[in-house]
Formats: sequence, structure tokens, C-alpha cells
Amino acid sequence: MRSSTHTGTFPADSSPRGGALPEPRAARAPRYWGRARRALPFALAIGLVGFVLGRLDFGAFRAALSRVDAPLFGAFAAVFILALLAADTFATVLVYRRLIAPVAFRDFFVLRGASYLPSLLNHHVGQAFITVFLARAHGVPLARVAGATLVVYASWLGCLLLLGAVAVPANGGPLAGSALLLGAGVLYLAILALRPARLARTKLLAPLFEAGVRGHLVALAARVPHLLVLFVGTWLPFGFFGVHIPFAAALTYIPILMVAVTLPLTPQGFGTRDVLAAALFERFAAGATREERLAAVAATTTTWAVALTLVEAALGLALLRGALPHMEAKRVSGAAGSGAAGSGAAGSGAAGSGATGDAGSGAAGSGVARSEPA
Repeated sequence: MRSSTHTGTFPADSSPRGGALPEPRAARAPRYWGRARRALPFALAIGLVGFVLGRLDFGAFRAALSRVDAPLFGAFAAVFILALLAADTFATVLVYRRLIAPVAFRDFFVLRGASYLPSLLNHHVGQAFITVFLARAHGVPLARVAGATLVVYASWLGCLLLLGAVAVPANGGPLAGSALLLGAGVLYLAILALRPARLARTKLLAPLFEAGVRGHLVALAARVPHLLVLFVGTWLPFGFFGVHIPFAAALTYIPILMVAVTLPLTPQGFGTRDVLAAALFERFAAGATREERLAAVAATTTTWAVALTLVEAALGLALLRGALPHMEAKRVSGAAGSGAAGSGAAGSGAAGSGATGDAGSGAAGSGVARSEPA
């Protein structure tokens, strides 16, 4: 409101429309950092792939690609993914049945296959997808399902420790290396056997101690077929491109590549796989020059990564859009059916109690009627 004695002009309202204050710079920083952190794996993958391509002789790279039987290579990739899915489902279902709920093999096969789509970002994103879905589907606390997923991880790491313990002496390494790997596994099992109260009561870790030493050993044995399929599927593709890795060397180096690809560094291990494979397997490649050998290794890793991505994306999308909604609908209808049955039983009980109550009320009323005249 303008004062009657004021002859100047009031300054224009500089506040934002609606009276909202501008977002503080400190509040915007976490959001920008979150975006940068999500983009970092893609940037790292591009940088690593660029580093590999920058060292290549593209003529030798094209020659290595031209020597491959593409239909046979694609068929091998598809068979590998299906075999890997079946072996992974077999091993994982045993853990979830023991600790979570009676999960059917077919249902988990569908769920695990559908998780291949988010796994394109990273292996652990797919595992998180499975964990959340199972928690919702079976009405189990998320922390408990996550703990059961840790048992799955433990079985996988146990297999890698055993494989490494065999590979070190097979390649002339010291037995102390094998003892160190086995000692790490024994230490973990000893902690499970001792069951420290503070750890065993933790919601996230409780499933690990419930499984115990015996449960972990069973999970480890069930995980072996999955490990073998993954080992073969990581090793044999190099042979398509003239990179012939002896079995003893494969026992040592292939597990390193298997672990590195699953690390949350780059999507689908792009770049990580290429740099590591070039360092480990160049000496096994055919070629008169170093450029030719690096081209053969790079042709293997890039083509295999693309083939796996296409197969997993197609399978994951088909199961995510087709079979998974039917699983969800079946779960909802099953829950509704059990709820209706429970409501019916409760209704019958209520009717019975109502009838009993009416009869009791009638008896009480007659008693009162008789007592009033007296």
C-alpha cells in the first residue's frame, strides 16, 4: 500500500512467482552428484573401450571378425545363456526355498530371466530386482530376502575360492597361495559356526547364520554347475577368433575375468573385459605381430559382449513383458483367494458366536423375567 506522504516509486517485486525461494546451491549439489555418479560407469566404459580401440590395427580387427562363423557363434551365445539361466536357477532356488518361501523352479527361471534386462546396467542391479520382487511376492521383509541373497553371493564366492585354490598350483604357483584362499573360506565358516550374537541378531545377516555351515556347503555344491557353465562360456568364445588358451592357464586367468565383469564398474563389463583380456590373453592369440594378436582378443571380447547383450535383452524383455505379469497376477489372485477363505472362516465363526450369543441373551432375558416377579 502506497503511503500518502511517499512521492517516490516502490521497487518491483523481485521474489520468484508464487513466493517460492530459489533452490539453494547446496541443495542442488547432491542431485548433480547423483547424476554424475550414475553416468560414471558409462563414461568409464566409453573411455576403456576407446583406449582398447586406440591401440588396434583396424585392418587386423576386421580380418579377425571375418574369420568367425557368425551363425554358429550366435547359436553358441544363445545356448550358453539358456544353460547359464537353468544352472543359476537350480542353485539359487535351493537357497530361497530354505530361507524365504517355497519358490518354484519355473517361477524363478522366469524371474531370473526377466532380471537380465536390468542386469544390462550391472549384475548387481539385476540381483536387487530379484530381491525386491521376492520380498513383495512372498510378503517377506526386504532385509531378510537381502540376507538370503547374501548366501547366494557367498556360494558363488566360495566356488571362486576353490577354483583359485586349484588353479594356483596347477600353474606352478606356491601352495601358500592355495592355503591363503582356502583359509579365507575356512575363516568365514568358523564365524558361522561360532554365531556371534551381535551379528546373528542382525536382520540382514540372520539368514547367513540360519543357513549355517551345512547350508553354505549345500549351496556351494549346488552352485558348481553354474560356475562350470560360466567358466566354459567365458573361455570357449576366444577359440572362435584364434585365441587358444590352454586349460591350465584358463583355470588361472578366466576366473579373474569372470569376477571383473561382475564388478559394478561398467555396464555389462564393457571396457573392463576388453582391457583385462588384452593383458591376460594376448600371448595366446594367433598372429605374427602384436597388433594382430591384440586385434584377435579385442574381436573376441567386443563381439561376445554384443552377442550376450542382444540375447539377454531379448530374453529379459520377453519374460518381463510376457511371463512375469502372469506370475504377479497369479500371486495377487492367490493372496485374494486365501484372504477370502480366511474371511469366510471368520464369518462362519462370527455367525456361530452370534447364534450362541442370541441364545445366551434369550436365556439371560428369561432369567431376568423370572426374577422380576419374585
